Amino acid sequence: FLLLVSLVMTAGNAKTQDEILTFTHTERSLQPGEAVFFEIRSARPLKGLTVKAFDREFRAFTDDSGRNWKGLIGIDLETRPGRYHVRLNGIDTGGAAVAAMETLVVRDKKFPTRELTVDAKFVTPPAAVQARIQKESATVTAIFASISQERLWRGRFIVPVPGKVISAFGKRSVYNGKPRSPHTGTDFRGATGTPIKAPNTGRVVLAANLYYSGNTVILDHGMGLYSYMGHMVSFSVRKGDLVQRGDLIGKVGATGRVTGPHLHWTVRLAGSRIDPLSLIDVLRNRK
Repeated sequence: FLLLVSLVMTAGNAKTQDEILTFTHTERSLQPGEAVFFEIRSARPLKGLTVKAFDREFRAFTDDSGRNWKGLIGIDLETRPGRYHVRLNGIDTGGAAVAAMETLVVRDKKFPTRELTVDAKFVTPPAAVQARIQKESATVTAIFASISQERLWRGRFIVPVPGKVISAFGKRSVYNGKPRSPHTGTDFRGATGTPIKAPNTGRVVLAANLYYSGNTVILDHGMGLYSYMGHMVSFSVRKGDLVQRGDLIGKVGATGRVTGPHLHWTVRLAGSRIDPLSLIDVLRNRK
């Protein structure tokens, strides 16, 4: 799906032909949980450009003189159907502010329900671990809220393990008969010990054992894009390490709240919860 729109940029009260932006975007679909790749071409160089959509700010990057910009928008899992404004805000090389607006129309998506049976302590945690759970939740929330300026990821993303998807993104989860939050990642089949590869370049911002996701690694790919991978039997990286696409970061296991060995991969983009497979899809042909 490719949409081409001409948007008029404004600088002060002037609107001239040399202030026209060309905006294109590609995606699997405009639905909750999807990543949207955009490209913006400017008739004059810009030294900065941000994109605001769905009450979030998404970073854009340029690889040339500031006339061509690219980036990703995330449509969060809980986004309701409707029309949403996308606001472009930039600064040209002379310091003048420029702006434009586009609209994305999000369609509804129905997610199935999964029913799982796990150890009761992962459904109703004992009082002794409540403080641990709250601390870990606060740590992960703070990581996802931080948006680093540097873009580390380049080109396409790869699936970290060769196994098939065994639980899709967005499923509504029922544990031991009790409804819980929707599944915000994608689960991949894998025998214990299967190598897990970094999906793209990133810096390790967490490598620890967490109550629910077991041995977990979080990679900061830069500009608000994160990969969260859990249930490992072990991890082979430490906080602060810089890994490249394809580097070994750990091995598949069955730690935390699981029914068997597998890899759970979650992606966050400026806080929006998106399907890792949509990220792979929209960047498939990028170098």
